[in-house]
Amino acid sequence: MGMSASQARFLSLTARKNNVEYEGQQINQQRTTLANQSSSYYSELCNMVVPTPPSVDDYTKVSYTFDDGALTNTITSMIAKGNGMYSISYIQQWQDDYSIVSASSSIISQGVDITGNDCYKIGSTTLRKLGDVSGYNILGDSYLSSLTEEQREELLEQEKYYQTMLNDTVLGNASSTNEWYVRYVKDGTNGSYVPYFYQAAEVENQSNYNDGYATSNINCYSLGSSTKTKEVLNALGSVEKDSTGRYISITLFQTDENGDIKKDEDGNNISTTYSLVTNTATDEEAYNDALNQYNYEQYQYDQKVQEINSKIEIVQQQDKSLELELKQLDTEESAISTEMEAVKKVISKNIDSSFKTFNA
Repeated sequence: MGMSASQARFLSLTARKNNVEYEGQQINQQRTTLANQSSSYYSELCNMVVPTPPSVDDYTKVSYTFDDGALTNTITSMIAKGNGMYSISYIQQWQDDYSIVSASSSIISQGVDITGNDCYKIGSTTLRKLGDVSGYNILGDSYLSSLTEEQREELLEQEKYYQTMLNDTVLGNASSTNEWYVRYVKDGTNGSYVPYFYQAAEVENQSNYNDGYATSNINCYSLGSSTKTKEVLNALGSVEKDSTGRYISITLFQTDENGDIKKDEDGNNISTTYSLVTNTATDEEAYNDALNQYNYEQYQYDQKVQEINSKIEIVQQQDKSLELELKQLDTEESAISTEMEAVKKVISKNIDSSFKTFNA
């Protein structure tokens, strides 16, 4: 290879080597960018909050109850006052077997009675104004006709009490003059008659009627059993615990109007001690809601992790591809460097040969 050719080849190889080195720098920059992306994804993974499943204990409440005759009392708060005394609040609960309860209604029809006045019926039974029998066909009523005149008078007095109960329970106003209709239905089990009550304002509301019939949305009430409650606040008492710290008994003191404990003839505190029953109740609905929320958050967490891992996998694949390209460039750069060394030697020999020629 001549001098000119060698120099041209060397320049070409130099340019090519510079280009390979530049391409290598570009690839390294791309790999650095990918490394930053990957680091960002890993940081995002590390900063994600892993959902925590709810604990049943968080939705479990311990309560204490004590019985006082027919009353079941549930303690709602105990505030220490010092000297072993507590301000105790509790809710009394009992079953009232003689109270107003909701009952299933029946279709009420509108018609005219034997006197030509408007009346309201359920089947063949005519509804009667509660506490009033004036103008009413007593003989056509199987219940009233079975009573003596004295018993009917007692029933009407009883119905006045029913009216007070109804207005108190349904309307929240025991002194209300709101009127009611009533019918008595014979109980097939014991043969007694059970009263069913309908608010007059609903029965007489013409918008309820269609072609002479009322819909079954007219509310009906009867006598039955219901749970009653009463809250007692800030009663003075003391409590006893066992070795585990669980309350086992409560002592309630009788107090006067000034809040001082009453004494008996011997100067002893007047009080009553009750055994406490420990009750553990879990709010299943709240726990299930929390569990559903956890499952939803866990699903979102898993989806996000999967999404980030997929991005990291793509970055890793891109980096591997760039790594292969870089290796190829390294191989090419090594080959170029080797060839450049060979060309440099040729040029050096040519130079040496030229100087020898001139020296000769």
